[in-house]
Amino acid sequence: MLTIKTVSQDSEIKGILALQQKNLKKNLTPEVIASQGFVTVEHKYEVLKAMNDAEPSVIAKDGETVVSYCLAMLSQFGNDVPELKPLFELLDEVVYDGKKLKDYKYFVMGQVCVAEGYRGEGLFDKMYLHLREKLSDRYQLCVTDIARTNTRSQKAHARVGFEFVHEFFDEILNEYWRIVVWDWQK
Repeated sequence: MLTIKTVSQDSEIKGILALQQKNLKKNLTPEVIASQGFVTVEHKYEVLKAMNDAEPSVIAKDGETVVSYCLAMLSQFGNDVPELKPLFELLDEVVYDGKKLKDYKYFVMGQVCVAEGYRGEGLFDKMYLHLREKLSDRYQLCVTDIARTNTRSQKAHARVGFEFVHEFFDEILNEYWRIVVWDWQK
């Protein structure tokens, strides 16, 4: 039976990391990358635990196994993940709806992933809706970036309600990224 919940146990953080490993771009074939999408950033346990202590992420579990996750990431963790420094350095100056992001209360979606065998069942949308239900009283926007080559993720984020606002080139990851915003005030 599938359950969607916020992270509350160390075993769930370890489950996120195990699922992340299976879906890292560096661990996938070009065919899987093109058809199924990928994740780029590899989190360290200590950083992921601190992120969850500050703002619990949303997961989907099948029994005791984490099969999907949405990582809520506050800006204070931007320096803890080297691959995300360029994003966090840029975010406050990006303009959305006529105002800079720094003029909104927002958090960053640090990464989202659905395990093979569970894709196409609505978990992506359900996790994001659960996240919105839990956090919309404290934040106006959910912001993330998506690799321009990750078209599956771009389509899924647009379906939930994210809007494209900016594109940049990340020299660390050697990739173009699209910043998208989900406005919880609309």
